[in-house]
Amino acid sequence: MKIKLEKSKRLQGRPKVPGDKSISHRGLILGALSQGTSEIIDLLESEDVQSTARCLRTLGISIERKGSSTLIQGRRKWNPPSIDLDCGNSGTTLRVLMGVLAGKQLSAKLTGDASLMKRPMKRVASPISKMGARFKLQNENFPPVMVSGAPLHGIDYEMSVASAQVKTAIILAAISAEGETRLSGTINSRDHTERLLPHFGGKIETLPGQLIISGSQTLYSNQIKVPGDPSTAAFWMGAASVIPGAEIVLENIGLNPTRLGALNVLCRMGARIEYEVTSTEPEPVGNIMVRSAPLQGVEILASEVPSLIDELPLLAVIATQAHGTTTVRGAEELRVKESDRLNAIAVSIRKMGGAIELFEDGFQIVGPQKLRGAEIETDLDHRIAMAFSIAALFADGESSIHDAECVAVSYPGFYAELETLVRA
Repeated sequence: MKIKLEKSKRLQGRPKVPGDKSISHRGLILGALSQGTSEIIDLLESEDVQSTARCLRTLGISIERKGSSTLIQGRRKWNPPSIDLDCGNSGTTLRVLMGVLAGKQLSAKLTGDASLMKRPMKRVASPISKMGARFKLQNENFPPVMVSGAPLHGIDYEMSVASAQVKTAIILAAISAEGETRLSGTINSRDHTERLLPHFGGKIETLPGQLIISGSQTLYSNQIKVPGDPSTAAFWMGAASVIPGAEIVLENIGLNPTRLGALNVLCRMGARIEYEVTSTEPEPVGNIMVRSAPLQGVEILASEVPSLIDELPLLAVIATQAHGTTTVRGAEELRVKESDRLNAIAVSIRKMGGAIELFEDGFQIVGPQKLRGAEIETDLDHRIAMAFSIAALFADGESSIHDAECVAVSYPGFYAELETLVRA
């Protein structure tokens, strides 16, 4: 599907932001691991989350949708799958299930689409193999992944990659292991699992620079109300910051501090953003108002990258409209997302007539730049599609976003909301 977009003279409204993708994945999996029936309200209905639900159903978990509620009947013993577990495009599904299935007495084959088959999985297999699980990977790093569950034991492990997916996989393997697991190193990625595990009766101790997970745990069912995804909301925040006269109100958005990197960077750039926290358990949630303002270039530090990794394509687009230099370093993880996002950012900005200096681990953009409409190849990456759809709203002329249907991975209603906002 190709979407054609033109420069917009206005952007106003209250877009409905779909549920948080990270919380939706974790809610389904923790519900499946818990005794009793868990309820998830406003579960994100995206392709990635459907991949997690599909895999869990194949493993014998009952998941039933009733209006805005999703009911998960947890089970201690899961069924050995009779078919491959198709994770679609979802790295979260595949990586987290590697950790969960490692402690189950069954074998499974995890696979996915062409993009997922290129993403590294040794980073999960290596630590969990030390716990006693057995994995077989393509070329020792890539899917399909064969998992052979086994009795696990706790380990001390220092993470070298700031990845919430890897961290979650280890935590969920650790709760079924004998003994205690200690995680240290780069554990400062998003902390949804650390917050949600106690909500389901789990035990995890959070210390400065360390996580301690008790083994042989039993989880118990609970209810979660999924807030709007802050990574998705960031696209509207960025657009409203640069389109003259824009004003956007975003309601019921997750305000987890580990997810506010993009909001904080936009504020540093001079964006007019106000927000209030309306509830705090098990996750902070609130409302955000954004109005247009002149922006300045900023330096985004490597230490900030884990809190805004998914929003960097959007921030690159916004940086083209800011006065001065914006620099990002320490973002080499973007090379192994749904696409090589650093390369995709550079290619698309240059197609639109912009200039960008690309590094192995980031980029530098000097603005403001005058962009022009272009043919954008998304590489089937939802973040690239949405970021350059926002760019099209302030570029001269018409832009075409190819394979735009890939936004369904995280935001199926993105283009419908965009049309409403520019015509409000």
